[in-house]
Amino acid sequence: MMEFERRKKVSTQLNIAPLIDVVFLLLIFFMLSSHFVTQPGIKITLPTAVTAKLHLEENIIIFITKDNVLYLNNEKITVDNLLDKLRLKLREAKKKSVIIKADEKIDLGLAVKVMDIAKQAEAEGLVISTNSQNRVFDFFYRALLVFGNARG
Repeated sequence: MMEFERRKKVSTQLNIAPLIDVVFLLLIFFMLSSHFVTQPGIKITLPTAVTAKLHLEENIIIFITKDNVLYLNNEKITVDNLLDKLRLKLREAKKKSVIIKADEKIDLGLAVKVMDIAKQAEAEGLVISTNSQNRVFDFFYRALLVFGNARG
């Protein structure tokens, strides 16, 4: 009796285990690379705080450099015209909060004056930006924010 070769069955299953590994590696790569992205612009050293929380940046940011120079959303201004320009920005903004990013070595009197001007301009919220000392928590919190926004 003659034996015929049987046809080999072709496997139609897709093994997704390597795909999951690749996606996980891409996730880690983008999380790490986004951590090293620097913000261009004004050079300031933010003070650190243990209780600092991440705050999504709004449109209205006042920068105070170590040389006591003021910037309103990257536009150089003086203390004298801050009130008028800030009122204009607050009228156009959806959220009426102001973020102050000041160098840790600035004059405290200037910081108080800027906060007072922000309240005079009818800002509803005032946020003083700091750096978090808990960098590991900060890193994973940012990753959650990125993926929360990406998912819709």
